[in-house]
Amino acid sequence: MTAPIHGFSAERLQGEAQPLADYAGKVMLIVNTASQCGFTPQFAGLEALYRNYRDRGLVVLGFPCNQFGAQEPGAADEIATFCQLNYGVSFPMFAKIEVNGDGAHPLFQYLKTSARGLLGSEGIKWNFTKFLVDREGRVTQRYAPATPPEAIAKDIEACL
Repeated sequence: MTAPIHGFSAERLQGEAQPLADYAGKVMLIVNTASQCGFTPQFAGLEALYRNYRDRGLVVLGFPCNQFGAQEPGAADEIATFCQLNYGVSFPMFAKIEVNGDGAHPLFQYLKTSARGLLGSEGIKWNFTKFLVDREGRVTQRYAPATPPEAIAKDIEACL
């Protein structure tokens, strides 16, 4: 049986649709990102996690979002260039989305209700909120923006 998360699809930075069903059986770390944020250097840590664990079944999925301090103003090609040139990002990056409000992408609506934040809140507070999804498609953990990617390694290993 397919997990609910595998029913979602999102547009990649290059414009093509990407069904999350393509990642069934993998551990996913899903992150809302921004290129001009104080947490932007986390791209390096996310890339390191991806390179360290991708052969064991991890995929990092980056979702640019401009809802927090307008810190992701660029177009898709600018985002792709920035991530590649500055951080060597090779994990899948998606088209800019909203994560809160009426326009929130359905994937993030699902993630927010599956793993609530501090004091049970659903809303995403800032860029680089991270969601860990196990091989069965269950959202196992939500991490605050300030949580460095390397601090998640132990939880990723437990899922792998």
